[in-house]
Amino acid sequence: MFNNLSERLSGALKTIGGKNKLTEANISDSLREVRMALLEADVALPVVMAFIDQVKARALGTEVATSLSAGQTFIKIVNEELTKLMGEANESLNLATQPPAVILMAGLQGAGKTTSTAKLAKHLIEKEKKKVLLVSADVYRPAAIDQLETLAGQVGAEFFPSQIKQKPVKIAQAAIKHARKTAADVVIVDTAGRLAIDAEMMAEIKAVHKAANPVETLFVVDSMTGQDAANTAKAFHDALPLTGVILTKADGDARGGAALSIRFITGKPIKFIGTGEKAEALEPFHPDRLASRILGMGDVLSLIEEVEQKVDQQKAEKLARKISKGKGFTLVDMKEQLEQVAGMGDLAGMLGKLPGMGQMAGQINNANMNKDMRRQIAIINSMTPKERRNPLIISGSRKRRIANGSGLQIADVNRLLKQHKQMEKMMKKMGKGGMAKMMRGMGGGGMPPGGMGGGMPPGGGLPPGMGGGMPPMGGGGNFPFK
Repeated sequence: MFNNLSERLSGALKTIGGKNKLTEANISDSLREVRMALLEADVALPVVMAFIDQVKARALGTEVATSLSAGQTFIKIVNEELTKLMGEANESLNLATQPPAVILMAGLQGAGKTTSTAKLAKHLIEKEKKKVLLVSADVYRPAAIDQLETLAGQVGAEFFPSQIKQKPVKIAQAAIKHARKTAADVVIVDTAGRLAIDAEMMAEIKAVHKAANPVETLFVVDSMTGQDAANTAKAFHDALPLTGVILTKADGDARGGAALSIRFITGKPIKFIGTGEKAEALEPFHPDRLASRILGMGDVLSLIEEVEQKVDQQKAEKLARKISKGKGFTLVDMKEQLEQVAGMGDLAGMLGKLPGMGQMAGQINNANMNKDMRRQIAIINSMTPKERRNPLIISGSRKRRIANGSGLQIADVNRLLKQHKQMEKMMKKMGKGGMAKMMRGMGGGGMPPGGMGGGMPPGGGLPPGMGGGMPPMGGGGNFPFK
């Protein structure tokens, strides 16, 4: 997300020289480029004009601090205004009510309401420790009820059955009544969508809203629709008392216009952002972190939170202790690291959260990366326990056997062994304090003080080899299997 915008803004913000003051003369070209970048990102025109006016008003006459260049001062202003445009800080769900707290999901057909309903349930179950009941009031779309029932089972939520012959209002009322009996904390009501906004749709969802009396009414919108997403959100807001927005399919939107327009146009916060198809691919929306990503400064806090969720803490600590004692890094260790990296899912998305790595992330193909790692794991699985502990004994005949066993070529086995040597060397450096030095070195690139080390899990958080943002699979981030 925001790849194109980030690239354009990065170029625009480099045009200001080392002046000691920001003036209309030395910011005019940059402001013009920023305006064009936002328009190309499909940000609504009124939003662009208001943003440019605010940046210009703040920048003109601003004295440049001795520790900053004029360009850095201007970037700081743009960053702060981007954050303000999107809502300053994350606004969490307000569930402070007598249980069950009811959440109503609204939006057009195809926006991702049903999957977002399940993702939100998973978030509430795992992060908020809530007992969640899901119910579908969509009696129009074929198999909508069955889909939500399946998803409820996958995320560990309870499901309240409904029938297409029932009235949506009756479905919502029955589900809430059942939730009270079963002591559910939260009820999430998935409503029907339409291909376009119409009077019948609005009348029905108004009736469901009145009957359910939700504490949160969330509008689910597809970010790929750009500024149309903001306009559609406004139409819903005029009909319903929306409390927030869930922006879906953000991983497929290189422009980002919706995220920058919705808050300004509707006055309602984006509370969550969908970043993929998996059930865990729903993140709380942090305007300040996203502004940093847009300007190429990364989003290390979100990366840390994501890694802490996905990395096996015990294995990370065990490997860290092993390395600190100077013990060797075996192919068994390498396999564990590959399995952890493969289990992280959206590696391109994670890479995009590292400072200065946004453009590289856009070139990563998650499917190919996971395929490559599975092949590498297959090679290690084809070795004997003795070979995994001591790769030096792997002769030519052993390589042929391993290649045959994994269904790959001897050249692939050689590449894996070479990579293992490179990782082993790096592990030795880390064991001698190299990890701390590396983290300190990364700290100057827009990261929190001390780099990533302070907030990461023991063992560096990311599996060894990802300290520089990429798994250690070939020089320069290239992967060995094509």
